[in-house]
Amino acid sequence: MDPRPAFTLESPEAVAALLERGRYVAEEGLAVAIFLALRLGRPILLEGEPGVGKTEVARVLAEGLGVPLVRLQCYEGLELEQALYEWDHARQLLEIRLLESMGEKDPARLRAGVYREEFLLKRPILKALELGQAVLLIDEVDRTDEAFEAFLLEVLADFQVTIPEIGTLKAKARPLVVLTSNRTRELHDALRRRCVYYWIDYPSLEKELRIVRARLPELPEAMARKVVALVQRTRQLGLLKPPGVAETLDLAASLLALGAEDLTSQALEPVLGAFLKAREDAEKVRRALGELLSSLA
Repeated sequence: MDPRPAFTLESPEAVAALLERGRYVAEEGLAVAIFLALRLGRPILLEGEPGVGKTEVARVLAEGLGVPLVRLQCYEGLELEQALYEWDHARQLLEIRLLESMGEKDPARLRAGVYREEFLLKRPILKALELGQAVLLIDEVDRTDEAFEAFLLEVLADFQVTIPEIGTLKAKARPLVVLTSNRTRELHDALRRRCVYYWIDYPSLEKELRIVRARLPELPEAMARKVVALVQRTRQLGLLKPPGVAETLDLAASLLALGAEDLTSQALEPVLGAFLKAREDAEKVRRALGELLSSLA
């Protein structure tokens, strides 16, 4: 039988309020998806373009629920040992030498002496299962391979792992699992069916303005509106790496730090790298800067 959910919130409105306290501006659909994931004890799979706030959802949830955030950053070639556990071979070797110095010669006893939980290096997934009361963020799961997906399916089915030398370790409570994907490849249907799913899109102008106000309340209203409008327009230029919300905030914070009083070519030129992450994109925006700024007037 699956362990019980570690925590729940009484309604989608309570989820929205928790996110708002963490200065995360969420639409109703996201709050409902998180509520269902909590209530049903299911993982939540968040997909969307880079920089739209998927990872931030997990951070704000952990902070609002008052539990640790355990993060597994995925990458190509990620091995199961790096996600689950490894043995501390250096400590095991020292323990064997100590036991041998005390006269222990029996191989079976030596093996039993070093394959104990104290010599286990617990990686993110095992840490989260052990804590139970935690948010486990499996970030950019689309960067792993199908073998890792199959492993995740097994773990998320029963919230337990088997360590041959020790036995089966089972979570007393199910952590809230947040998986994120930039959709660089399609995830297997079996993993999708295991999760509550939500797509986070680029925000509307008004929503993005609310985000900037929440995170940078000291930024003048007129400047905030121009920054958001500018970024919204650059996303329509067919860039290699369109700026996400994180880049909007970086641009606004950069202009604030430099004391810019208005959005002009002179103010923007030095800070293009704050929200454009490819040389080709910076050149394209630089060429279109005059037209972009005139459209904001």
